[in-house]
Amino acid sequence: MSEITSPAELRELLGPVMPRAAVKERPALHPRDRQWIATSPFIVLATSDAEGNCDASPKGDPAGFVRVLDDHTIAIPERPGNRRADGYLNILSNPHVGVIFLIPGRNETLRINGRARLLRDAPYFDDMVVKGHRPILAIEVEIETIFFHCAKAFLRSKLWQPPLWPEDTLPNAACLAKEVQAGITESLAELERHYAPENYEKLLYRG
Repeated sequence: MSEITSPAELRELLGPVMPRAAVKERPALHPRDRQWIATSPFIVLATSDAEGNCDASPKGDPAGFVRVLDDHTIAIPERPGNRRADGYLNILSNPHVGVIFLIPGRNETLRINGRARLLRDAPYFDDMVVKGHRPILAIEVEIETIFFHCAKAFLRSKLWQPPLWPEDTLPNAACLAKEVQAGITESLAELERHYAPENYEKLLYRG
């Protein structure tokens, strides 16, 4: 094993930053960024606490669910979930966040890094209603850097090419929960009923 322990070693191994990549960061939203955000139904929010313990949380809603407040600020609504609040607790101790915006079928992504705060209410919450439900809180992100990320990871993984997807041999959600979570007390049949699509669909906005 040969561990990399310094920025100099890393740069020697990787080589210089590609010229286009070196200048792609921007501090404010471009109209194309706004268009991308309005088309994206899915994001990944990365956070860490003051000690560096990390969390990456997927969030999805109808396309455009992340609201652009101005050229330097976006707001991400929260919907009912498992109430662990890992990312939110991280934000309270360390406001630095990263967000990746995905659009199905597109191999590029939009990335935003910035400083976040949690809001229990704001006037724009009324504009973030889905199926009659206002968000229970929102994350406001003050943008520090924004840039488009290239397609290589998606092209390598064939993510959007269904004919090349691997065969799904993993157990369903109920079986996974029963197998890997020692504290689960429900029976497999109870978990199957909970995770059944017709039941889970009812829980998307009311917890």
